[in-house]
Amino acid sequence: MTTLAHESGTLVRDALAVLQPGFTGTAAPAWLLRQLDQGLTSVGLFGRNIASADQLAALTAELRVVRPGVLVAVDEEGGDVTRLEARTGSSFPGNLALGTIDDPTLTRAVARELGRRLAACGVNLNWAPSADVNSNPANPVIGVRSFGPEPERVARHTAAYVEGLQAAGVAACTKHFPGHGDTCVDSHHALPRIDVDLDTLAARELVPFRAAVAAGSKVVMSAHILLPALDAKLPATLSPAALTGLLRAPVAAGGLGFDGLIVTDAVEMKAIAQTHGIERGAVLGIAAGADAVCVGGGLADEDTVLRLRDALVRAVRDGELSAERLGDAAERVRALARWTAEQADAVRGAPGDEGVGLAAARRALRVTPADGSYQPPATPPYVAALTPVANIAVGDETPWGVGAELARLLPGTTTGSFGRTDAETDGAAALSARVLAEAGDRRIVAVVRDVHRHPWMAAALDALLAARPDTVVVEMGLPQAPPAGSPHIATHGAARVCGRAAAEVIAGRRTDG
Repeated sequence: MTTLAHESGTLVRDALAVLQPGFTGTAAPAWLLRQLDQGLTSVGLFGRNIASADQLAALTAELRVVRPGVLVAVDEEGGDVTRLEARTGSSFPGNLALGTIDDPTLTRAVARELGRRLAACGVNLNWAPSADVNSNPANPVIGVRSFGPEPERVARHTAAYVEGLQAAGVAACTKHFPGHGDTCVDSHHALPRIDVDLDTLAARELVPFRAAVAAGSKVVMSAHILLPALDAKLPATLSPAALTGLLRAPVAAGGLGFDGLIVTDAVEMKAIAQTHGIERGAVLGIAAGADAVCVGGGLADEDTVLRLRDALVRAVRDGELSAERLGDAAERVRALARWTAEQADAVRGAPGDEGVGLAAARRALRVTPADGSYQPPATPPYVAALTPVANIAVGDETPWGVGAELARLLPGTTTGSFGRTDAETDGAAALSARVLAEAGDRRIVAVVRDVHRHPWMAAALDALLAARPDTVVVEMGLPQAPPAGSPHIATHGAARVCGRAAAEVIAGRRTDG
């Protein structure tokens, strides 16, 4: 018979095992190493933790001294959402660019190279890809992070991405189940609601997730979204109907038959934190069928980990959460850790494909008109960056645009940045006049991002084009507005390589690589 002390120790270790916390700094704090020694099995990394590839490799090695089988997770989608290259911009275009090209072989190759670079740094779990069908162009948080608005296209690229990433020994985490594409609210800020029936859900949102499961995705991440047709009270992250009744249920019973690890999106996001609180959210999530709780984008300290650990232990002792359910969740986490350890040995030393990201970014460009009439500027141009506020998933520390890349090709290129405050304070005409004054007689390159979602940006661009019809327009977000400019260049994402590919078109020549 096990002793109460042993039961208590097992319970505490299981509660720690299901947490995926973040931390601050580029080296492991003492508290994190202590919790790893006591049962913590996963760690989440963010841009604040990564200064370089060498530093990241040293950090993950430091973690593995204490727990050799630790899961080290990162939100590295490529494209706009990058942590590995948060300070420079990504070497890989994001999902919309890949979906626009619509070559699953290329998507697989991009994901494999991204995974190879993560694995080389000791990262073995990637919170990617986004399998959301971006059916709502006004979506403030998905957009270019989706492979597109067509379920089948999203499905084939989701599957290819999962296969490529896991071929590099890095577990894929397909998100945001059951689909965050038809929202107009960012779940970082509030609880989105999707009012569609189950038939629509099955025919649209679930198609890519079924493909991901068939492709062997090791992990699925739940979304903090309310779907009344599925559960009228609880968001998917906390809903047994969504996680157990749909994602886990056998295919024959109408479910997806997923048997891997289910992880929640970050519980400190306001969709959970302001409606249930992070401790209650963690308990309800595990009880609903999740196996791991992501936390640490905004809360990243030992106190948060201990609060969540104790909430889970207390829920078991109070009979709200069964010890069996918590133990099953902890074992799924440990099983994934074992799989990643096996894969690390299998793929070590695999050859890379350094140029695949830039090659993909070039293929994703769409230039209007495409008749070859465009003539590059004879002198260095002036870049006017009309800059929206970045969403939290992207972060505001990652550079974007074409200015830096264009300056490399055409030295003397300068950039001015203008935001919503400029437009609202001065008006579109005055903002345009400022751009014209700073540009002088130089060719203007106007860089926008989701111009269809930002009236101030659209008005400023219209005023600028009215004054200077020869302005080059580079749309680095979702190209929903009618093409305008001479020419209009749609990059389908704001990654560094997307900016480089656009700069090559503007300058009329390619760089090396």
